[in-house]
Amino acid sequence: MTRAEGDAAPPETTVSLDYFTGLYLAKDDPWDIASKWHDRRKFAVTMASLPRERYERCYEPGASVGTLTRMLAGRCGEVLAVDSVPEAVDLLRQNTADLPNVRAERAELPAEPPDGTFDLVVIGDLLYYLSAADLTALLDGLVQRLEPGGDLVSVHFRDRETGGNYDGFNAHAALFATAGLTPVVHHEDEWFLLDVLRRSDDVA
Repeated sequence: MTRAEGDAAPPETTVSLDYFTGLYLAKDDPWDIASKWHDRRKFAVTMASLPRERYERCYEPGASVGTLTRMLAGRCGEVLAVDSVPEAVDLLRQNTADLPNVRAERAELPAEPPDGTFDLVVIGDLLYYLSAADLTALLDGLVQRLEPGGDLVSVHFRDRETGGNYDGFNAHAALFATAGLTPVVHHEDEWFLLDVLRRSDDVA
């Protein structure tokens, strides 16, 4: 189905913490990301799309149970992985307990941004849950915490069947409208979009 800018709008309010908490209370891995082939393939494409072999400090918001976190840990000196749901953070800590370079914390975004700066930010299947105001605040905040020359990786589901939903197409359009980022890698298929953008040196 052909998509065009403006055919969907972000949610009026950011999807509530109670909604996500309910999902984790019902099931440890609500989206079965650790077992579904399309998610395993998505993570493999994500890792293959990282422009550099090694990064010093990675920030992964919306890390869920840590499936991608474990992969990132092998390419990064440090990984700060966060999620807003306490139950998810508990599982994230359990699933990365053997990785000393991973720190798992609870944080609600965009209200609780991380300290310091990062040369890699990886954000997946999160942006389309945010209201327009929260989305803008989060993206602006991520750019400010991305070191000059650092890479921001965004990976989101694309709803080709239903149409009219605010999905990866729209979320990535908002990402490309954010000042200070230059496209480096683009991947699009029947399931998801992936973009790697690099922070310019001249961001105020």
